[in-house]
Formats: sequence, structure tokens, C-alpha cells
Amino acid sequence: MRPNIHPQYQKVLFHDTSADAYFVIGSTLQPKQTKVYEGVEYPYVILDISSASHPFYTGEMRQASTDGRVASFNRKFARFAKRR
Repeated sequence: MRPNIHPQYQKVLFHDTSADAYFVIGSTLQPKQTKVYEGVEYPYVILDISSASHPFYTGEMRQASTDGRVASFNRKFARFAKRR
């Protein structure tokens, strides 16, 4: 292999904020933040979702807002329609 063309591979701490779970995984990411985890300082990356919180992996079904704009409007102004 040619020297100096590959990114540095290192252990990185990932934090899933929605499940409050931490993962130490090898990665080529170069984050500027660091955090001490279990007595070792790691580069630190914050995630919104990971396998610890994604419904496909957890088996949980979360109810997403499926109301459309018309249903939202009707619910908001339903009290005015009853006065007539």
C-alpha cells in the first residue's frame, strides 16, 4: 500500500441522544470534540438515531403524525363551525 493516502482509523465514541446509549466503534471520522468514557478519552460524535433507538431494530412502533393539513385545519377551527 502507498503511505499517507489512507485516513487514520481510530476508536470513536458515538452517543445516541434519543436512547442515551454510547458505542465505541472503530471509524475514520475526525471529530473535534472529545469525551472521557470509562476512563478513556475518545473522539466524540453525537447521533440522533442509531440501532439502539431505531424502530426497525427495537421492534417498537412509534406513532408518527399522519394528520394532513386539512385535518389539522378542521380540528383547529371546528369550534367556529358549530356556532352557525
